[in-house]
Amino acid sequence: MAHVPNASSTRDVSSLHQPVLVDDVLALLAPALDGRVATLIDCTVGMGGHSEAILQRWPSVSIIGIDRDPIAIELASTRLEPFGDRFRTVHATYDAVAQVARDAGVFGKIDAVLMDLGVSSLQLDDDERGFAYARDTSLDMRMDQSRGRSAAELIETASAEELTRILATYGEERFAKRIAQSITQQRGKHPITTTGQLVDIVRQAIPAPARRTGGNPAKRTFQALRIAVNEELDILERALPAALSTLRIGGRLVVESYHSLEDRIVKTTFRNGSEVQIPPDLPIVPDNAQPALSLITRKAIQADAAGVAHNPRAASVRLRAAEIIRPYSPPSTSQRNTR
Repeated sequence: MAHVPNASSTRDVSSLHQPVLVDDVLALLAPALDGRVATLIDCTVGMGGHSEAILQRWPSVSIIGIDRDPIAIELASTRLEPFGDRFRTVHATYDAVAQVARDAGVFGKIDAVLMDLGVSSLQLDDDERGFAYARDTSLDMRMDQSRGRSAAELIETASAEELTRILATYGEERFAKRIAQSITQQRGKHPITTTGQLVDIVRQAIPAPARRTGGNPAKRTFQALRIAVNEELDILERALPAALSTLRIGGRLVVESYHSLEDRIVKTTFRNGSEVQIPPDLPIVPDNAQPALSLITRKAIQADAAGVAHNPRAASVRLRAAEIIRPYSPPSTSQRNTR
């Protein structure tokens, strides 16, 4: 089990995590929350930084916080204990958001949903989690260490072809095939169980000229394995339409993405929901073909230089929001655009 950071007080927990673009997030949520006794679902509550800011600004708002990481739930609950029953948690992956709303008796009545995607500072900073390529530790990468296969188990069992696909698709790694082949060769000699072993394998597989620029050569491999281990993009593709379906008319979905693969899925889902879905030669637009979404952010909001200086994690963030203007019905699996 992962090590639990010292969380003996609200101040201890707050010091562990500073939310990204919090002022922009609050501004996007405001039209859905101002002047209402409102309910928000924080789909990726983490250590509760965004939820804390929301609860402080709107005394009549209650939050249901979802997280797959039981350690994050414990820390967020400690941090937000002063808000009493205005904050409660559910241990689940956030594609369960619609069921969470149904269980709470508020499906279709939610005022806002927030998603802050990717890996958290809690997970990156805990050596026992195996997310960071800068430290030699156990090669795990599971956001919930109580279930699923670890990164070490994935690279022990996956074929070279599957590893190549993972690295190329999720890491956009141009040397994916070379790295995959090197992994399969090395695992035949001895198990690959630590981050240090994997970093060395990646470094040796990538040509020397390519290693001289772009930071640590293993970063794309680690991103790809993390996404695969946690099924992050599959969960996101299911979660976005599920979240939109929980919202009332006028409700808003606000999403922070940290790499292009996530942002592309968010952008596509929002665009599809904001466009008329009929053949171009149809003379009239039926009511049931009218778009369900209004795009609040035509272009993603990004952190400025001051924001990045204050919180380096903000450097890659893309913030988007959409508002429900008609009841939203999730598309069928066959209709859904895939990455």
